Amino acid sequence: MQGSNASRQEGRQEGRYVRFFSQIGIGDVPLVGGKNASLGEMYRELTAKGLSIPNGFAVTAEAYRHALDAAGAWPALKESLQGLNPDNVDDLARRAARAREIVYGAGLPADVEADIRAALARLTQEYSPELTVAVRSPATAEDLPSASFAGQHDTYLNIRGEAATLDAVRHCFASLFTDRAIRYRIDNGFDHFKVFNSVAVMKMVRSDLAASGVIFTIDTETGFEDVVFITGAYGLGENVVQGAVDPDEFYVFKPTYAAGKRAVLKRALGPKKIKMIFSSGRATTRNIPTDRKEREKYCITDDEVLTLAGQAIAIEEHYSAKAGQHRPMDIEWAKDGVDGKLYIVQARPETVASRRDRNMVEEYKVKRHGPVKVEGRAVGAKIAFGRARVIEHTTELSSFVPGEILVADTTSPDWGTVMKAAAAIVTNRGGRTCHAAIVARELGIPAIVGTDQATHVIRTGDVIAVSCAEGDVGKVYEGEIDFDIVKTDLANLPKTATHLMMNVGNPDIAFGVSALPNDGVGLARMEFIVAESIKAHPMALVHPERLDAKERQEIERLTAQYKSPSAFFVERLSEGVGTIAAAFYPKPVIVRMSDFKSNEYASLLGGRVFEVNEENPMIGFRGASRYAHPNYREGFALECAAMKRVREDLGLTNVKLMIPFCRRVDEAKKVLALMSELGLERGKDGLEIYVMCEIPNNVMLIDEFAKYFDGFSIGSNDLTQLTLGVDRDSEVVAFDFDERDEGVKTMIRLAVEGAQRNGRHSGICGQAPSDYPEMAEFLVRLGIDSISLNPDTILGATMRIVELEKTLGRDRK
Repeated sequence: MQGSNASRQEGRQEGRYVRFFSQIGIGDVPLVGGKNASLGEMYRELTAKGLSIPNGFAVTAEAYRHALDAAGAWPALKESLQGLNPDNVDDLARRAARAREIVYGAGLPADVEADIRAALARLTQEYSPELTVAVRSPATAEDLPSASFAGQHDTYLNIRGEAATLDAVRHCFASLFTDRAIRYRIDNGFDHFKVFNSVAVMKMVRSDLAASGVIFTIDTETGFEDVVFITGAYGLGENVVQGAVDPDEFYVFKPTYAAGKRAVLKRALGPKKIKMIFSSGRATTRNIPTDRKEREKYCITDDEVLTLAGQAIAIEEHYSAKAGQHRPMDIEWAKDGVDGKLYIVQARPETVASRRDRNMVEEYKVKRHGPVKVEGRAVGAKIAFGRARVIEHTTELSSFVPGEILVADTTSPDWGTVMKAAAAIVTNRGGRTCHAAIVARELGIPAIVGTDQATHVIRTGDVIAVSCAEGDVGKVYEGEIDFDIVKTDLANLPKTATHLMMNVGNPDIAFGVSALPNDGVGLARMEFIVAESIKAHPMALVHPERLDAKERQEIERLTAQYKSPSAFFVERLSEGVGTIAAAFYPKPVIVRMSDFKSNEYASLLGGRVFEVNEENPMIGFRGASRYAHPNYREGFALECAAMKRVREDLGLTNVKLMIPFCRRVDEAKKVLALMSELGLERGKDGLEIYVMCEIPNNVMLIDEFAKYFDGFSIGSNDLTQLTLGVDRDSEVVAFDFDERDEGVKTMIRLAVEGAQRNGRHSGICGQAPSDYPEMAEFLVRLGIDSISLNPDTILGATMRIVELEKTLGRDRK
């Protein structure tokens, strides 16, 4: 509904027990965000900002009380729950059913019915004689900042006519006493008889003919607050909420969106195997399979993603202002297949990730595990192990033993008691905003959703381990697991004078590790993204005609959703790098251009056609030597196009670029000229270009190299290899590879001194300072500008370097 519709409702009188959305006052229905404004005021203000919200009316909490008062139902209702044992699933189910019978049986007094009929007539007049409505049931303790009550009460969709609407209102009142709602109130300390139901009756958005989903204005896994996370699937939204479908996922970065850079940060195509539509039978809805074309494309366009993101940001800002503090939101959206509009149908505070203390870092580190049984989407970052209990039907819930790992096709709100007792949850279906995921986060237990086959490969009684501590992909291992838990309070951790940066190549962990103390990313490796997300050789995407039929078919499958194979490479690489850059924004993120060796490139899809066999790839066709070479120039052009998109389209100007394995000054000139030709001109729009200082010639001619680059990053792995003449890939001479050798340290010292002499940044991004604390100390004493460490070593290194700098009398400037 547009803002003009809201204004048409103002000034009109409603009955005692009904309020149109624009007229809802304090106390009529629950209010998200506090008691300092009415829901009607919020509705008017949000629609005035251009948000599309379906119009409707609320049957107030007073109507609920009036119905039970008139029927004299309170004594029987209280008796039905007296002496309840919520841990007894069967007893809870019996008593809840009796309570619902009492409330539904109380009916609706004549004056309440009359008010509802009149309001429905007005809504029908506003929209259409064919109007259908959604009937939803918020309660007075629902959607609080500290307790979501998500999914605890019932919703009825596609309701047509007075009789059906009145009946749905009665059912919504009764749903205050679902098994799950009763248990939730007990767990959160609410009195059953001081919580009252109101009912929202609103225009039915015909998302059965289009798509719908959920939005969070925070990353649900890490608590990273600078993104809008959107999920969506075809049909009605119940499948996304309940986890019956694996949805599409999209991220939008708030800071650059606010600066006018309207682009999707990253996306993931979900299988979306089914969609929920309306049914003409006794059941009002049913699921049908999606067709292949639907599954292979996103359910909404980028423009629609950005529209939703803008509306979500507006809602978050509005509710935060009302609450007097930052308030991330949990929002449901729907696209109407008739009018083509996007509607916001529900908004409430996010109650889990936003309440997490990001100053307290808890790291689960896997030490030993068995074979992988199944993989899916990780929820949380914890680990658990125990015996599996496969539940295929609700009748089996009573067999669940506390401490077991719940394995199911999907879960529903009725399973709350069992889920509360589970050590972990694994499901076949669902995305990261589904019911199982939301409950697992709230309970603080690990969950893996969307595994597709967990109930087929795991049997009741199997000892399994559930690991969500290894990135976005959650893994179920066979047998027990050995792991450590490291807890660190960052609140009082002092800053070091030496800038401590991180080595990050996996975009999936970027939001999480960005909470660790850091000064940015000293090495963002491009190779991980190419190998894991793109999977194909860049030249194979430029020239698929040179591949055999099988490889061409695989290229076609990978790139089906993109304008061309080249566009696929540019978008996937830019999204991966962009995610890392966004996670650390506005701190610097130094992205190294590709440094695959020829044997590594050959292992990519189509790679063997474009690579030669080298006896020693470590000192062969790699790094800068490839970029302007005819055999790879077109591939390098794709890399540059991706980095140009990150900086210009995504607005992530904190990205600096770095050239690896640049052997000669003439090679540096040639590469920089080519980059300028491809739109990456050093100095333009603040672009800085560094070079890896990893070849002895880089050190010996550092004054010359300094004329062409803004900084040097010492690659201790290759510098050690080439200083000592040790092939670091050779197991035979591995004993001679040591970054702590005095000759290597001399090279490092000369590099740092040379950078300082030329007014250039000096840093190190090799493995040495992560592996050897004494090397980090050596570098600090040299006065190096930055040290880039692996995320798992940065906390320990920070504390050691703080103490060292105290003895040296250094402070952060």
